[in-house]
Amino acid sequence: MATITTRFPLRHVERSRLESVDFDNLPFGSIWSDHMFVADNIDGEWTDAEIRPYGPMQIYPSSKGLQYAVSMFEGFKAHMTPDGDLAVFRPDMNQKRFNRTAARFVMPELPKDLFFNAMRELLDVDRGWLPTADQGSLYIRPSYFSTDPTLSVVSGRSFRYVLMTAPVGLYFTGSETVSLVATRKFVRAFKGGTGGHKPAANYGPTMLASQEAQAKGYDNVIWLDGHEGRYVEECGVMNMWFVIDGTAITPPLEGTILPGVTRDSLIRLCADFGIPCEERRISVDELLEAHAAGTLNEAFGSGTAATVQPIDRLGLDGTDVLLPQRPDSLAARLKAELHGIQTGRVEDRHGWLWRP
Repeated sequence: MATITTRFPLRHVERSRLESVDFDNLPFGSIWSDHMFVADNIDGEWTDAEIRPYGPMQIYPSSKGLQYAVSMFEGFKAHMTPDGDLAVFRPDMNQKRFNRTAARFVMPELPKDLFFNAMRELLDVDRGWLPTADQGSLYIRPSYFSTDPTLSVVSGRSFRYVLMTAPVGLYFTGSETVSLVATRKFVRAFKGGTGGHKPAANYGPTMLASQEAQAKGYDNVIWLDGHEGRYVEECGVMNMWFVIDGTAITPPLEGTILPGVTRDSLIRLCADFGIPCEERRISVDELLEAHAAGTLNEAFGSGTAATVQPIDRLGLDGTDVLLPQRPDSLAARLKAELHGIQTGRVEDRHGWLWRP
């Protein structure tokens, strides 16, 4: 193994698992690279930063991360470019969102230089885990949680930051499209809550709704607003998009929707394409009316894991809205353009790629 000079202490794995990985058949998020970066924050000071073998960590069962869900994460990807280089897609956006979530949970801010230096060095150490552009990408998962072992309902005095990477394939497997059903039984977020942030606690409560949607024959749910139960907010683990009479529409950021990096990127790509794009509220009734009028052209979701995911069926108030797929759809155009930029095959005209 080549000698790598790092700013942080480095403990190598005794034996790499790399040779056991089938990079032509990668699952999503169940294979982890050899190493991880770990740092603690004690009484406001960052300490004990190191790169160590990926594996179990000791934590008190009374820690606030476990007891009160003082825990959060981010997720973004690195891709291989045609020259074999590594490029990370818009990590500056994730870094800013990371600290907004930390502030919401009264957790110490993670310094920008620590965020980027840790990522740079970890990617250097585990460079061999990067799939080719045709095989997939390297998913980068920063996690942050309270390790304070006391039961007072405050965020605590001790925290841990962990950075991991995983070679991944497609998030949705087995189909090029997904089906979604709107739910009023469950609500994801209310104004004043944490819907616009990324705490771990936003995700566990969604699993029962997803399970019930799948029992009905759909892949996942469409989340509606928590006040009136009329307006579309998100879908499963993605931001939501509709194309009505040639105009792309995505729900607005009003504190209940995650400000997705992919969402922001697609808004800018729509402008590049000259496609009208509106950030506004859109109701179930409007979607049904557009479908009846023949103006609901398509629907898709967007997110880091799924990138751009076409939707072929919407369950809306007992009506199944079928959306025939077209090779010239906006979703297909956006997905191809986005992937081209991420992998260095299309000009990075917006300066979105970070090369460590």
